[in-house]
Amino acid sequence: MAEEAYTKFLPEAIPAWQMPFWESLRRREVAVQRCSACGTFRYIPKERCPSCHSGECEWTPMTGRGEIYTYTVVRRAPTPAYQAEAPYVLVHVTMDEGFRMSANLRGVAPEDVRIGTRVKLVYEDATPEWTLFGFEPDTGG
Repeated sequence: MAEEAYTKFLPEAIPAWQMPFWESLRRREVAVQRCSACGTFRYIPKERCPSCHSGECEWTPMTGRGEIYTYTVVRRAPTPAYQAEAPYVLVHVTMDEGFRMSANLRGVAPEDVRIGTRVKLVYEDATPEWTLFGFEPDTGG
């Protein structure tokens, strides 16, 4: 049986210096940039620290846990590939390390989503080359 082609959005034209983030997702141990000069986390990866403008950083493992800061319910998806999942929830999460990440929330009906809910990162092997992330409720396990 042939595997169905992945039809949702995938990263494009990723510069080599951003690849450690994507490689960490594939290993299921997400890592983000942390400024070597001032300690500021840099997500989405950047060439320079937004706080002190240093170009030096280390790829630092993170907990992958945080709290819903805000969310939106998508009822009309951007492409037919996403419409089968509508309505679905996009969350903006304040990670335990202090920065924010956005992704889909899985395992919660749109009417049950609450700001302040604890969530954790989950991984999706979209293709053999790309692992993406989303969030699901953090039940403490």
